[in-house]
Amino acid sequence: MTTSSSSHLTRVSEPEGVAPGTGYSHVVWGTGRFVAVSGQCAFDEKGEVVGEGDAAAQARQVFENLRRCLAAAGATFDDVVKLTYFVTDVAHLPAVRAARDEVIAADRLPASSAVQVAALFRPELLLEIEAFAILPEPKRAETATGSQSEAESGTGFRTGPGAGFGTGFKTGFAS
Repeated sequence: MTTSSSSHLTRVSEPEGVAPGTGYSHVVWGTGRFVAVSGQCAFDEKGEVVGEGDAAAQARQVFENLRRCLAAAGATFDDVVKLTYFVTDVAHLPAVRAARDEVIAADRLPASSAVQVAALFRPELLLEIEAFAILPEPKRAETATGSQSEAESGTGFRTGPGAGFGTGFKTGFAS
């Protein structure tokens, strides 16, 4: 079994008894905050299609859009655990993989699925990609009692002992 780990993610590219994947990890798990990025298509910031008829140009734009969406959540491609590719022709997959390899290191490949679809919502679009990521839990400063204060949590909610309503119900976003 081939396994690689980062601080909050573990990737298994070759589980025992399963044929090795080519260009993806079979299993990825982690701890932290879950981020889902909707399927991205080859639109620029003005909503214009980039690379009409050119799978490589569209794939590069899609990965740029994914990068921007991940950044909005404080994530990078290193945090991605799953990519789902929707392509109008599986012949576009080499272009998609090439664009992916420009932004994701070979030792950090996410789990992946590729699906050929009859069409996307606009005929000039050749592919769409969605992403799931897991961010590491932020480091939290603790008070002398071991609980995080409202100011330290950044949520405006008290967390820790005595933070709830009645018998043990807690407010805020404590884990």
